[in-house]
Formats: sequence, structure tokens, C-alpha cells
Amino acid sequence: MKHRRKKGEYGYRAYHRSVQVGEVLFGLAMILAQLGARGLTEQQAMKNILTVMAILSVLPTANVASPLLAAWRYKTPPKAFYDRVNPYEARYPVLYDLILTSREAVMPVDAAAVHPTGVYLYCTSPKVNARLAEKFLNDMFTTHRLDPHVHMIQDERAFFQRLDSLKPMAEYEDDGSVDYTLELLKQLSM
Repeated sequence: MKHRRKKGEYGYRAYHRSVQVGEVLFGLAMILAQLGARGLTEQQAMKNILTVMAILSVLPTANVASPLLAAWRYKTPPKAFYDRVNPYEARYPVLYDLILTSREAVMPVDAAAVHPTGVYLYCTSPKVNARLAEKFLNDMFTTHRLDPHVHMIQDERAFFQRLDSLKPMAEYEDDGSVDYTLELLKQLSM
């Protein structure tokens, strides 16, 4: 099995997808096994119990399958993208492979630079309305008592220009908000 990935690490989407596919297949196998066992027994009480067990097994399987289907088209970005962003991690924290969700949109964030001056998200989906996404995330940050300085960038060139313009985090006073922001983004991600 692949190396275990945590939210925010490069390769998390691919790893998480393979784990979810395994869980769905296991759930499906259990449902089919219970229905198959139902056909092998003669006692009506046992048939009823196996039917109820199969029905109850559908719920957890569906709970795993629904986010899997919602995020299916969002893959881990190419290794070349990671290699290009990775040097910036020496200056400030960067999260990878996040899928942030709101009521209006699913936002695949390939990289999120968390800096004392703000959060800079690179989103590859052209369907995401950047202004609405920024408003949602800024409202979420305000709710969690963080400064609402979230910027959604959908152009790769503009994203790297922004990363180049940011000073190293060591030049700023650490008030703990960067770590709190990192954890909040991980919690908001699927």
C-alpha cells in the first residue's frame, strides 16, 4: 500500500481516493455476502435478519461513496507543479490537494500558501466563482476569529507571482494565527 498521506500533503487526493474506493468495495462485498447468505438459509427469521443487515450496510457505504463521487474528477496535480511550489515551503507553510466545499461550489485547491499577510489559494476549476469563494472563506475565517484575507487565484502564473512577492514568514511576528489557519483549512477540506 502507498505511503499514508495526511490532509494538506502532496498526493493526498490520490491516496484518499484509493482508500475510499477500497472502503466502498468492502461495503459492497459485505452487502452482497449478506444477501448471498440470505439465499442459502431456510429459516425465515434468519433471512429477515440478513436482509436488515444488508440494508443497514448500505448507509455507511453510501456515506463513503457520496464524497468519493463528488471529488472524483479532482486529481492530485502533476509532480512538476509540486516541484515548483515546494521551494516556497522554506519561507512559509503550504498545503496541497485540498477540496474545500461550500453550498454553492466544490473548490479544488491544488496549493494554499498560508502567510501572515493572508491565505493564497490556487484553484484549478474554471467553474468556481473566485469572488463568491473568497467571500465564503473570508466569512468562515471571521467566524473563527481570524483575519479575513483569503485570495482565490485561478491563474497559475499569477499564483507564482504572488508566491514570489511574499516575504519569508520569519520576518513577521508569530501570533499563532498561521497554525490555526492551517488547521482550519484542513478541517474545511474533504
